[in-house]
Amino acid sequence: MDSPAINSLFKRLATHRFCHHASPALSAPHTRCKSTRTNPQRYARPRPQEKAVTTTVESSWQQRTDHFPLDKAEDFKRYPIITSDALRSRKERPKRVKMLLRDFIEDSLYNPHYGYFSKNVTIFSPGAPFDFNQIRDEPEFHRLLGERYTQFEDKLDEAEYREDRQLWHTPTELFRPYYGEAIARYMVANYRLTLYPYHDLIIYELGAGNGTLMLNILDHIRRTDPDVYSRTKFRIIEVSSSLATLQLHRLHATAASRGHAERVEIINKSVFDWDLYVPDPCFFLAMEVFDNFAHDIIRYDPATEETLQGSVLIDAEGEFYEFYSRDLDPVAARFLRVRGAACQNRNYPHPLRSTPRFVQKLRHALPFAPNLTVPEYIPTRLMQFFSLLSTHFPAHRLITSDFHSLPQATKGYNAPVVQTRYQRRTVLVRTPLVQQGYFDILFPTDFGVMEDIYRAITGRLTRVMTHEDFFRRWADVEGTQMRSGENALVGWYGNASVMVTV
Repeated sequence: MDSPAINSLFKRLATHRFCHHASPALSAPHTRCKSTRTNPQRYARPRPQEKAVTTTVESSWQQRTDHFPLDKAEDFKRYPIITSDALRSRKERPKRVKMLLRDFIEDSLYNPHYGYFSKNVTIFSPGAPFDFNQIRDEPEFHRLLGERYTQFEDKLDEAEYREDRQLWHTPTELFRPYYGEAIARYMVANYRLTLYPYHDLIIYELGAGNGTLMLNILDHIRRTDPDVYSRTKFRIIEVSSSLATLQLHRLHATAASRGHAERVEIINKSVFDWDLYVPDPCFFLAMEVFDNFAHDIIRYDPATEETLQGSVLIDAEGEFYEFYSRDLDPVAARFLRVRGAACQNRNYPHPLRSTPRFVQKLRHALPFAPNLTVPEYIPTRLMQFFSLLSTHFPAHRLITSDFHSLPQATKGYNAPVVQTRYQRRTVLVRTPLVQQGYFDILFPTDFGVMEDIYRAITGRLTRVMTHEDFFRRWADVEGTQMRSGENALVGWYGNASVMVTV
């Protein structure tokens, strides 16, 4: 913890009921340490004493909710607007500024000096791979996983005790080497079918975590297809300097992995800073990264159905306030145009479609009713990623897996789960406007909408399937089957989907 304010925040959280900690057994198998408890009590960042406001033309931009926020309209007019790019060199969290929500989320997660992934994340590694064939059933797997979680964190505490350690797991780590081998089989089969022997097997991985997926893929290709291995090049694009260092260490850590060093390049930069044109055919892995791409927030005027875009005001005390403007920035406006054109035949969830128009007007006309609809979170950063693939990697084949739904999300359409850990317990909160760097903010992906947008931007065809369908086809499912007949690799992550370029 880096300040008395952080100590105060976590102590305040500790006095309330937490959501159930994935005791090391992980409360929900399909998400990053999510609880399956319904209706959890959630907590917002503590605010100063609030009072009713006198409405002005400017303050009508401020979202009216079930409590009356301080009127910050004058501050909103005076404070400069800032972006996450401008904050990269800043070592202190900003105050007296305003920013679009996507910039606030980007700064919270990826700022090099205080961002969640840059400074506070530890990815769980279970040690030796699980011998699934010797495990009786899922309850026993939960128990064994819980024991390894405790052992892993106990060792971390011996080196440095932290009450606020942010620790979570990935399917790559839980099901290694089978998870990575399935990805490798898919790539090699498609490479041999369409590219071999005229092109090398070039693989890019975005956000490689501990580097486990890279090692499992290269181990499998070297063991099963030496000819393809001799033509394999693996490039990691990693925004976190600490994770890039860890990946390099893992690459050289064992005799088995050392042989891969000449085939691997680790590029420590944000993919959104990528400026190199790559004309060669390549596979582009993005496993569980879409969920942490920044989103914009929009609401609609229930009377006129006009779209308003949300900004975050950070006052002199570091408190956060939502404001909405009818002037959409070019990125959000482009997303709405592309979605409107690409998804004409898709009936996706939308705040203005949930109830008949006259019911919406009646509901919002009630005393103290919100003056805008519930929020919709739009994946503008993901749209920009698709554009980058189209312009800089025109011959790519995308392989991505992520969550199509998330339990216990905040209120709204396509809304995120926002959570932190304190004293080895998971704490859910009800807003993404939280202390930067100490909270995971992750979104579900509407794969139907994203498939249409990806096709519209890149011109490439895709296939979407469930996590289970993909791994039943490409994984060694016998290796992950327990004595009861249950199979954790295909049975867990039921709320995840896989999308591939065909």
